[in-house]
Amino acid sequence: MYDSVADLPLVVDSVTTERRERDTSSGFARATTVVTLAGDGERGRGEDVTYTTQAHDPDLWAELSLDVAGEYTLDTFSSLLADTDFFSAEPDQAVFHSYRRWGFESAALDLALRQADTTLSARLDRGVDPVSFVVSTRLSDAESDEPPTADRIHRWLDVDPTLTFKTDPTPDWPSDVIDDLAATGAIRILDFKGHYEGTEVENPADPELYERLLTAFPDAVVEDPALTEETRPLFDNEGRVSWDAPIHGIDDIEALPFEPSWLNIKPSRFGSVESLLDTIDYCEERDIRLYGGGQFELGVGRRQIQLLAGLFYPDGPNDVAPPAYNDPEPNPDVPSSPLDISEVDAGFDWE
Repeated sequence: MYDSVADLPLVVDSVTTERRERDTSSGFARATTVVTLAGDGERGRGEDVTYTTQAHDPDLWAELSLDVAGEYTLDTFSSLLADTDFFSAEPDQAVFHSYRRWGFESAALDLALRQADTTLSARLDRGVDPVSFVVSTRLSDAESDEPPTADRIHRWLDVDPTLTFKTDPTPDWPSDVIDDLAATGAIRILDFKGHYEGTEVENPADPELYERLLTAFPDAVVEDPALTEETRPLFDNEGRVSWDAPIHGIDDIEALPFEPSWLNIKPSRFGSVESLLDTIDYCEERDIRLYGGGQFELGVGRRQIQLLAGLFYPDGPNDVAPPAYNDPEPNPDVPSSPLDISEVDAGFDWE
């Protein structure tokens, strides 16, 4: 698919950035940076989702003095980005390089499509379907000392009984909470977060917890389990296992311990349009089921991952709910799943 967009002409005159921030339902303030590339009377936007608040300081962006003006194709501009240092100091995690590059890659794709007066679906000759989504939420705030409860999920179900959820089990989940959640029948994905070593959400392998959850939620997709000598025997049904954090491209898929049935596609992890589209090509050829994943995007980045879901995996348990679902309190005035989207006349967006 990349060949369908690689040769798009691209004229870049300037780059600007805009910091965004909002509180989330997970108990932290999320900051991102919207990247805008301007050229030939058009503007293209992307979003850097680096998970360090300080990295979005406008003064730090100003220090980078990124000079990307020129005439390119989308592919030659991507090659320029591959050799660009986007941080004045090494970031906390190596993957942040990909996150920031994706902010520029997605902005370049948006701009190139607008300059060509076309859309991604037109270039790929694919329709955009309504997008099914799950609501991703933790049971308690990241910094809360209160024990986990299912209250937040019940509050959302009171607003919309048709909602389904992705949630992150932790060892402090009481048995009665597990039973309560199981009784709702609304849990589509259990994210074990077994591959986030050294981060705030690190969740080491817990054979007892894994077994309890696999039994309580027999139909849920299980994302990113940590496979050890103790936990590997629990996953005889490999068909319900999905992978997220380890996946940055085709090489990572081929390095998995077994051929996957499911993958969570987060474009920012791939860094480039080429890597993203090549990976989706690879998965479609092998009937690997896909769904989209979000990174608490605050602007255009959220609509872009929704658009990708509409193009490639509209029926999956997509973690791409509208941003209002990340508000600290449930809001009844939000769109229900599936999300009815359609592309604008040009660009990489749908509003």
